[in-house]
Amino acid sequence: MTIDIGQMSTDELVALNHRIVERLKYLESVHTHKAMMAFNLGARVSFESPRDGRELGTLVKFNRKTVTVMTDSGSRWNISPHLLTLVKDVGPTQMFEYAGQKSLE
Repeated sequence: MTIDIGQMSTDELVALNHRIVERLKYLESVHTHKAMMAFNLGARVSFESPRDGRELGTLVKFNRKTVTVMTDSGSRWNISPHLLTLVKDVGPTQMFEYAGQKSLE
């Protein structure tokens, strides 16, 4: 589909611009919603903090465009779900001793 904007009036161009902006906002909200659905409340997540490096925390709230994460250090972050990584909790590693040698399993 081609639109000849050279023949459009100012009012028509403004109306077209509004429709384009609304469509882009809608597509972004769908993308954000899909990213949010990859997580559940209480999920353990991580993200890269500009000042502290890798942060670990718990997802505590879904907002309209972001999610709220409470970090292990007690900070609260509102962050885009695109920037989160799901953390899989791994149980403690058991230590076994075989003939005087220690090995992890």
